[in-house]
Amino acid sequence: MLSKLGISFGMAEFGDGKLQIDPGEKDVLFIDSDLNLAVETGALEPSRCLPVIGIIGVEAPSRLRSLMQVGATATLRKPVHRAAVYSALFVGINEFRRRRYLADRVEEHERRRLLRKSLVQAVLIVMQRTGNDYAAAYDHLRRESMRARQSLEDFCETFIQANGPESDEPQIHVGTNKTYAKKR
Repeated sequence: MLSKLGISFGMAEFGDGKLQIDPGEKDVLFIDSDLNLAVETGALEPSRCLPVIGIIGVEAPSRLRSLMQVGATATLRKPVHRAAVYSALFVGINEFRRRRYLADRVEEHERRRLLRKSLVQAVLIVMQRTGNDYAAAYDHLRRESMRARQSLEDFCETFIQANGPESDEPQIHVGTNKTYAKKR
């Protein structure tokens, strides 16, 4: 059925109870839960590398758990019927893409959350140097980050590196296109 869908396939080699694959060469990984193998993909977990479709023979909880730990996004029941392969591929690949998108979003939000301390520091620096209140300092940084076409958090990180408390009294030009200037 895979060849009728235009998909080439191959058997992966395994040893020492581990299946070693290179995610760059593969598009989809089919794993037979009856083999009870660990999957080794290098630094990344298999569910971040490629869609995993589990082939289930015996529905023992330990075998189902091992498929879930590998990150199976779809399953096929033994004996595998040709008509079920396309739908398993469709569901597996699209679920993989959805999970990957959500994981990337969570990572980006976490990265930005960790940079929020830079936002607070930058606001405090602007408040101290200009005498503005919190809202005015925040608005100034937000406008300047838009001009620089950066996220507010990334802009504040750059701002802190250039205007941090350890610098020698940098000038801040409020209302201009330059947020920070060179040291005097």
